[in-house]
Amino acid sequence: MPKGYWIVRVDIADQEKYKEYIAANAAPFKEHGARFLVRAGRFEAVEGGSRSRNAVIEFPSYQAALDCWRSPGYQKALKLRQPVSTIDLIVIEGLEPPAAT
Repeated sequence: MPKGYWIVRVDIADQEKYKEYIAANAAPFKEHGARFLVRAGRFEAVEGGSRSRNAVIEFPSYQAALDCWRSPGYQKALKLRQPVSTIDLIVIEGLEPPAAT
């Protein structure tokens, strides 16, 4: 089964308030098996637009990625993030793992 991913680009207006969102999203991320692959590292936008911070979050499946975003715990965290940030977030299905030979 292919994994699911969140691809996130965000501009943060209030770093201190954003920390409350980070604390609040920990439980739903853990519950849905999230693992950060990219989190606010160095980057260069070589084409198109960008935001100041980027993340790629891996989930065990596409459904788990959607379920996390839709979960009551994440929706509660989302309310902390929305007033202090601007975000582009997509949920995307990964490639099917190659068959074992």
